[in-house]
Amino acid sequence: MHLVDSHCHLDNPRFEDDFDAVLERAFSAGIKTILTIGIGEPPSKMSRALALARPATASTPAVYASAGIYPGNAHEATEAEYTQLAALIQEPNCIAVGEIGLDYYHAESPSPEIQKSCFLRQIRIAVDAQKPILIHCRPNDGTPNFPGLDVWNDLFEVIEEHWTPSGLTGVMHCFSGSEEHARRSLANNFVLSFAGHTTFPKSKDLMAIAAATPLDKILVETDAPYLAPIPHRGQRNEPAYTAHTAAAIAAARGMTVEAFAQATTANFQRIFGVK
Repeated sequence: MHLVDSHCHLDNPRFEDDFDAVLERAFSAGIKTILTIGIGEPPSKMSRALALARPATASTPAVYASAGIYPGNAHEATEAEYTQLAALIQEPNCIAVGEIGLDYYHAESPSPEIQKSCFLRQIRIAVDAQKPILIHCRPNDGTPNFPGLDVWNDLFEVIEEHWTPSGLTGVMHCFSGSEEHARRSLANNFVLSFAGHTTFPKSKDLMAIAAATPLDKILVETDAPYLAPIPHRGQRNEPAYTAHTAAAIAAARGMTVEAFAQATTANFQRIFGVK
């Protein structure tokens, strides 16, 4: 079986002590490709993910990287870092710009205007490089932050004006939206990537969306070290656990996990131009 963890954070300090073992466990679980995300936090560190990229071995997956400026750090972005991003995504193993987008959940996030400006700058860099983008979109979810604002509407306004006309594709990372958000994402040439929280008992509506998403428009991810799926909920997540989320979604779709893995791997390879 060949599965892809299409979004994780291997540069997170929680992997420092057992990094090699994490890769070996992933390989043993059938995860043969990993995309690790270079948001840095702060932006000056966005190259750390690319430093972890490597070809597959007999016992470890191939690791690719992205680079981008997370919306929560948009206020820290400098011209030098936009220049750095444009250079990083020319590297063969840096296959996407992201994760980028909007975040209205965290109180410390900069203003929507600053986030949108940073998002737009990175869209333009991605278009120039002809690379996919990885979208972070998080609403306030009942927090008192950014009252009266709809993060999805704001996101799609930027996408539809500045990204969709390019004809390029992208990924709605850790998709957690509604059926309407899914429909609008697909209409704008995005694929939906589902993480471990899709397996939670309270996520029946999200699982229904995963089950209904066209087979050529779906990916699976961990977002490790966050959002470990059932049966590892509450633990540190890691790429090996992609297999649990894939099995749950495959069952909801009435498919074997092998067939689901084949389809999602083909999607990843098509979107990012890798083998």
